[in-house]
Amino acid sequence: MYKRALTAGALFAALAVILGAFGAHALKAKLTPDQQAVFETGVRYQFYHCFALLITGVVYASFPVKSLRLATTFFIIGIILFSGSLYTMSMLNIMGADLGVPGAPTALGIAVGVPTPIGGLFFIMGWVAFFLGVLRKQ
Repeated sequence: MYKRALTAGALFAALAVILGAFGAHALKAKLTPDQQAVFETGVRYQFYHCFALLITGVVYASFPVKSLRLATTFFIIGIILFSGSLYTMSMLNIMGADLGVPGAPTALGIAVGVPTPIGGLFFIMGWVAFFLGVLRKQ
């Protein structure tokens, strides 16, 4: 087993539960339905990739290849960039920051929004690395 993947998966899963509860209770009255959906997307993708980390950690016992360690790193970076940027957007909305509107974001909106697709790219790279790691097993 790969301890780094397992510990990161468990830690990020616990954090996802906390953030999910926070979003459902404390933020519900403060966010618009669209903003709530953004926050929930962050939690959902964080959960998906917690499971990916846990699976990677277990699969590594049978397939101890570098690609699976790389997948772990990519999944962690993806969670931080993708979900983290969505949480940041939600918090900035609550604080009254002007992020602009879709199609015409402000400089702050652009700065906070840029990591989201980059995080998504890291998720994709993680899945590709996972696939290659399992495929390369001799």
